[in-house]
Amino acid sequence: MQATPLTFYSFSLSGHAHRVALMLSLLDVPHRTVNVDLRGGEQKRPEFLMLNAFGQVPVIDDGGVVVADSTAILIYLAKRYGGDAWLPADPAGAAAVQRWLSAASGPLATGPAAARLVTLFGAPYDAESTVARAHAFLAVLDKELGRRDFLAGSAPTIADVACYAYVAHAPEGNVSLADYPDVRAWLARIENLPRFVPMASSPVGLLAA
Repeated sequence: MQATPLTFYSFSLSGHAHRVALMLSLLDVPHRTVNVDLRGGEQKRPEFLMLNAFGQVPVIDDGGVVVADSTAILIYLAKRYGGDAWLPADPAGAAAVQRWLSAASGPLATGPAAARLVTLFGAPYDAESTVARAHAFLAVLDKELGRRDFLAGSAPTIADVACYAYVAHAPEGNVSLADYPDVRAWLARIENLPRFVPMASSPVGLLAA
């Protein structure tokens, strides 16, 4: 047990921040959460920029070790607290995880995540294009998950944590999951993991009243 709880700088509606919240919970890492006022521009103030020069959440401070960027944080937490369970040490296993971390920063970000940014935050993207990209990504994801229980194999890894939130909340961006049964089954498997924590839903897109 660490002497001082890790500090986690977060924003509750950020899927990137939820990746870290979920990983911290799955690994049962003691921590305190500091909610950053993104709407008020707190992330652009000098004191926060000292933590992350890009002015973005999430960030963690683990006893003086400061790590920014959700993917970097997942790797750090897996190595620091998870042994090889969440990030395999063997070359093939590590490569399988990296494939999906890249997808999380690529087609997931420009598809489901971007579509949600349009409806939730009014991001200046073409809504139709983001929805189309989201469905293209989900079609590949569904096919892949028809072959195995989790993205990188038979057990969950940080690949699943990196992709979960924006897929689970795709309907908020007007992206239906109805045609992707293996994706829905995968989401359920993640949600059944011990110490799973959800991200708050927002009444936008297909979830609008």
